Amino acid sequence: MDYYVYIVLCEDESYYTGYAQDAWSRFNQHLRGTGARYTRMHKPLKLVYVERLGSRREAIRREREIKRLSRGEKLRLVRSCNREATKLSVGR
Repeated sequence: MDYYVYIVLCEDESYYTGYAQDAWSRFNQHLRGTGARYTRMHKPLKLVYVERLGSRREAIRREREIKRLSRGEKLRLVRSCNREATKLSVGR
């Protein structure tokens, strides 16, 4: 079963990283205030990064890797993902 690691941009321009089986449903939980404590205190704006992984174990490991990144490294990760998504949508 696939799991996803995701990054949410919050109103204070901080990033929240998490994992879930359905990143979009989980993001909606964050928006409703029923997600993580962090996103209740730092209101989520948008889902800026999603990465699909093959198992829960891989997702947990990747989440830890991302959480260890500096803000600049997270920003580069988000930007690289957005460039790839743009290439894919334009190439269709």
